[in-house]
Amino acid sequence: MKMRFSLSRFLAVLTKEFVQMRRDRITFVMMIGVPMMQLLIFGYAINSDPRHLPTLVEMSDQGPVTRAVLMGMKTSTYFDFQGVVTSPEQGDKALRDGSASFVVVFPPEFERDVIRGLHPNILLSADASDPAAAGGAVGAMSGIIDTAMAQTLQGSLRASAGTQPPFGVVVHKHYNPEGRTALNIVPGLLGVILSLTMVMITAVAIVRETERGTMETLIATPVRPLEVMLGKIMPYVLVGYVQTGVFLMASRVLFSVPFIGSPLAFYLGFNLYIIVNLALGFLISTVARSQMQAMQISFFTLLPTILLSGFMFPFAAMPGWAQAIGSAIPATHFLRLVRKVMLKGADISDISGDMLHIAIIMLVIVAVALKRYRQTLD
Repeated sequence: MKMRFSLSRFLAVLTKEFVQMRRDRITFVMMIGVPMMQLLIFGYAINSDPRHLPTLVEMSDQGPVTRAVLMGMKTSTYFDFQGVVTSPEQGDKALRDGSASFVVVFPPEFERDVIRGLHPNILLSADASDPAAAGGAVGAMSGIIDTAMAQTLQGSLRASAGTQPPFGVVVHKHYNPEGRTALNIVPGLLGVILSLTMVMITAVAIVRETERGTMETLIATPVRPLEVMLGKIMPYVLVGYVQTGVFLMASRVLFSVPFIGSPLAFYLGFNLYIIVNLALGFLISTVARSQMQAMQISFFTLLPTILLSGFMFPFAAMPGWAQAIGSAIPATHFLRLVRKVMLKGADISDISGDMLHIAIIMLVIVAVALKRYRQTLD
């Protein structure tokens, strides 16, 4: 005989689930926190039209037309002038190490050639490794020049005005002249893959031992927290090596992504990045009480890695508060590092700043993880 549906039994089970949900605070926080994080990031931080991009100027000539062009570029809010360079080598170095997104070069006797109607050219060198970041500013140049010339070519310079601007702009797109999205996305994807696998694998593996009771046996042995931490994470370094090797071969064969920088710089950078992600996984394992919670927290850390690191959306387009959060994410600096090495031909000196940032983040995570682990011993 089939039992009829009982409202009282249904309410009892329902109440039990709500009580269990209240006890499982991490899962409850994930259910509320993940949607809120997505809402805030997509609503406030994501912007596909970056402004205030760092720009340098190389001026061999100065005059009213030069000043008008620079003022027009600054007023457009696309360009944020950081200083002056005195040679093409300085400009190239700034583009390569990422300290500048554009270098504007005014040729010698530019003002004289404008007045004589010789139609000189301004050179706009752009870091096109991220096509989305450079595209808006490059596309706005024609409108900037038209506005600047309408306000400047007055009086004795009116004769230079005509149906066309009295000078041209030659855009030189460095590192990705064809504007291929794959050249920007594929190197960055390595950072996301390593972050996902290293963090989650480490966290889940350690929590699994806790659930099975083998961690208690390990705690009972005279092993220091640092020794446990290193012993647990080092085997997964080999996993990171395999992933990176497969990734580099696939990126070259399938997407024709170049690798023109220093192999040593890349080796040092990705080893440091693997370690910081494994340390983060170890930290998560000290917080999570089950494998499910470890996976949930790992996914929670993955969201800002994808959205705030510059992987999918231009970092320069984010508001200041989002950039501050993104700067605390290891993937942000690793993405810059790997793109510099693979696309820009960078060496160790060019990525030293990025490695320093990753190292500082790593030290903070390791310190917190060791403190949390000591608390578990008590």
